[in-house]
Amino acid sequence: MARFASSLQKKYLEDYAVQHGFDNIQHFSDDGYSGTNFNRPAFNSLLTEIEAGRVGTVIVKDMSRFGRNYLQVGFYTEMMFPKKNVRFIAVNNGVDSANPADNDFTPFLNIMNEYYARDTSRKIRSTFQSKGKSGKHLTGTVIYGYLWNEARDQWLVDPEAAEVVKRIFAMTIDGYGPYQIASKLKSEKVLIPSAYLAQHGEGVNKNKTFKDVYGWGSSTICNILEKREYLGHTINFKTRKHFKDKKSHYVPEDEWTIFENTHEAIIDQQTFDLVQKIRGNVRRYPDGWGEAAPLTGLLYCADCGGKMYVHRTNNGKRISQYTCSQYSKVPVGKLCTTQHRINEDVVLSLVSEMLKAIAEYAKHDRAEFVRVVQEAQSSQQTTEVRKQR
Repeated sequence: MARFASSLQKKYLEDYAVQHGFDNIQHFSDDGYSGTNFNRPAFNSLLTEIEAGRVGTVIVKDMSRFGRNYLQVGFYTEMMFPKKNVRFIAVNNGVDSANPADNDFTPFLNIMNEYYARDTSRKIRSTFQSKGKSGKHLTGTVIYGYLWNEARDQWLVDPEAAEVVKRIFAMTIDGYGPYQIASKLKSEKVLIPSAYLAQHGEGVNKNKTFKDVYGWGSSTICNILEKREYLGHTINFKTRKHFKDKKSHYVPEDEWTIFENTHEAIIDQQTFDLVQKIRGNVRRYPDGWGEAAPLTGLLYCADCGGKMYVHRTNNGKRISQYTCSQYSKVPVGKLCTTQHRINEDVVLSLVSEMLKAIAEYAKHDRAEFVRVVQEAQSSQQTTEVRKQR
């Protein structure tokens, strides 16, 4: 018999199991995970046991503890479990798959549980939106260059870190690239932003042990140069969480809410605009080999949709690799979970094979090929028109 339980539910379910003659009990607990998330460690372990034929009965306290996505819950309770001869019991709901009469009400419970999760998420989001639309910061952390004041409702300029920020902008105007700036700060043993904030009791890494507190990277420099908060503005709603997967999804810039002059600026508008212009006009050759990457601007991450940027190693092999641009944005791994690193020659090989297949397809059925291309172009044009509306 398998059961889902937190520490407070184990005794309750164990008593039920003993009273009803179940033995060989095993707990599958996913404490801290939402019922809307089915990618839970213990849940996956349970499925593995079921597939192996080692589970006869699954008991949960109520349907919401099993899951709050009615389609996925329905798949397991009405399709997978019966197929594997697994009995399902939800104690508080009076649901027992051994009793056919209970099954008629189960789908309705699943729908109500998902509605509850959706409604709770909506209410929480409404509270955050109300706070965000008032111009207050939604995060409990400050960016590098600022510290919270005692009242915790406004940012104050941190003179020491602010000077580093100003210097980064100034060096960019003087023609230094992100990599050069990072190397300079590292050689001067300037603390990286996360280590500096942790040293001052701020940031999300207060208790983290850093491998290299001076390990500045070009992505950190780029991140600083892009932040409008240094103009004295509060920018809210950059990300949005979905009630099912609980993940933060990046929101397009035109959907951000910007409140101007909410705190003291570190960078003036003229300097900020000049830096953006410089960075926008630079034709980047990250390796210094004098060659533009052939796939620049054409590769996008399959997971988050972010651009894939080229990085070239110079260890004697001169290998070009593409990585997701969103992964390295601070905090690292928030916008995309991995770098999705792939060698350029692998991509070029795949593209070459695909082009050969397309050419072969066009050769054998030219009319159909033309139709497919025209259909794709029409669909793309329709999408562009909708974006402009």
